[in-house]
Parts: sequence; structure tokens; C-alpha cells
Amino acid sequence: QVQLVESGGGLVQAGGSLRLSCAASERAFSSYAMGWFRQAPGKDREFVAVISGTSGNTYYADSVKGRFTISRDKAKNTVYLQMNSLKPEDTAVYYCAAGSGSRHQYLYDYWGQGTQVTVSS
Repeated sequence: QVQLVESGGGLVQAGGSLRLSCAASERAFSSYAMGWFRQAPGKDREFVAVISGTSGNTYYADSVKGRFTISRDKAKNTVYLQMNSLKPEDTAVYYCAAGSGSRHQYLYDYWGQGTQVTVSS
């Protein structure tokens, strides 16, 4: 079973940057698509970005397109989310997930515990 551990969250001012990391427990990770999702207080969890397991193709939510970049290092079993030009509305708990690749949460089999990102105005 793949275990995922996120890190890199924290408090940042609006306009700043953070890089989130998600380390997978095994090399089987390389065959999965990896997604990032987030959940703000009082809101449903929503899709942020996904990177495929084979081609490396990426797809982003409109709200983060042009500001966030998802990438993966298969040698390190790690996926990253580089977040630039952060806004207060980006404040949320960010989760990484491994699955078949989609914006739909039900298609993901494994989830991390989440990391808090807080953007101050």
C-alpha cells in the first residue's frame, strides 16, 4: 500500500511562494497519476492539479493556472507543488493523492494526511 506524506506548508504573505512536497513510500508510486487537492475551512475539498504517471502531462484548476506548477521526481518518489503569487483564497489544507489521474477525488486510491497553507493579506 502506498503511503503519502506531505510537507512544506506554512504561513506566507500574499504574493509569496511555497513549495509543497509529497513523498511516496514505494517505487510503485511511479505508475500512479499524482494529484493535489485542497480544502478551505467550511468548504468542500477541491481539485488543484494532477500529473500523469506515464507521459508527465499536467492539468490545473482554473483558479491556480499560471501560478502553480506540479512536477514529480520519480527517482525520489516525490511530487511537488510550486505555488507562486499566493492569494489569501489559497489558504487551505493541501492533500496529495495517488490514483488513476483526474480532477475527480473518487478516482484516487491513496491520500496523504494534508499540510496547512495559510496566506495572510
